Amino acid sequence: MWWLDLIVKVGVLGAKVVALWSPKMKLWTKGREGLFEKMAMVIKSTDRVIWFHAASLGEFEEGRPVIEKVRSQYPKYKILVTFFSPSGYEIRKNYSHADWVFYLPSDTTANMKRFLDIVHPEIAIFIKYEFWLNMLIEMKKRSIRTFVISARFIPHSRFFNWYGGIFRKSLMAFETIFVQDKRSVELLEKIGFSNAVLAGDPRFDRVDDIAQTDWKNEIVERFKNGDKLFIGGSTCGAADEDLLQVLINNHPNTKFLIVPHEMDVEPMEKIERNTIGGAIRYSKCTLETDLSNYQVLIVDTIGMLALLYRYGNWAYIGGGFIAGIHSVIEATIYGMPAVFGPNFQKNRPGIDMIELGACQTICNAEELDVWFTPFENDEIALKKVSEIAYRYGQKNKGASNIILNKIFE
Repeated sequence: MWWLDLIVKVGVLGAKVVALWSPKMKLWTKGREGLFEKMAMVIKSTDRVIWFHAASLGEFEEGRPVIEKVRSQYPKYKILVTFFSPSGYEIRKNYSHADWVFYLPSDTTANMKRFLDIVHPEIAIFIKYEFWLNMLIEMKKRSIRTFVISARFIPHSRFFNWYGGIFRKSLMAFETIFVQDKRSVELLEKIGFSNAVLAGDPRFDRVDDIAQTDWKNEIVERFKNGDKLFIGGSTCGAADEDLLQVLINNHPNTKFLIVPHEMDVEPMEKIERNTIGGAIRYSKCTLETDLSNYQVLIVDTIGMLALLYRYGNWAYIGGGFIAGIHSVIEATIYGMPAVFGPNFQKNRPGIDMIELGACQTICNAEELDVWFTPFENDEIALKKVSEIAYRYGQKNKGASNIILNKIFE
């Protein structure tokens, strides 16, 4: 479509201008330089390719269980992963379960024809969204089996508005749309799309795999020493830090493990200064460190949070006072109740578990204390809510198998 090509080209030109002062946009533009030549050098015409596309890192993590099951169960295929955003590509460009990781070219007709000529996928799987119109039109012309996984639709999105005709039409390129909730199935049926399958969220499979991993941390085990442990996970922003600081000093007999979202030194030093019961950073600990005099252990190392949750009894999930809460199910898959700030509306598991009573949202330190205290003192109350959280995680496992069974049936 000429008008769509024009819009995309203007957008790319704008990105190149912004890249003059934006490091992220510079990565976006530079990463696409020589893209087709790089792909043509490594992808052979005889390769049987399954192509996964994710907008960014968050979407990739949702689809990751499916990618890894394809790798283990269907080794005859080569796996291509593409990203739109640098925040996904730069972190996962060396992802070991893919044969190739590239940026997605901009969505012009010529680019998509050339891209598909080189990649020649047998199956294309889009994670959550990224409905590029020229790409979908070209894929439909070539009869490429195309799917969306982990999708969610809301009533006021473009697909269901008066101006959304072309977007509704683009959905017809998909053989099946695998959705997370029943409402999405109903919305798609109203616009004539009958091939939606309620599969659930593959992230539950991912966090369960992590929970089942044989992993332990001797420093954390020595710090916990058989006591109850409260975990502040992905804490970010002054609101999270201040709330937890009040809670820590109000409950000197409970140990706290704090895992910040960003490794900024200043907030960590603030906790060390203000914690009456003593706080120490993980990076300063060895197996010989005497941890008995510290109430708080601050984990200043990236990549361990999902594994560390196994040591907790209850948790605070950060981000709820800024952009939105981080992963709730990383904690609750272990059967832990969790609490978080008021910005949780885009997090489906958070919404569900509030309704079930396994999680709660709070707005201030007093509400956090009211939620926290019964679990500190009442084993029966903690066990009851923990069981609700655990059952929710187990009930929602299995999306990856539903998806693969349908695609490869």
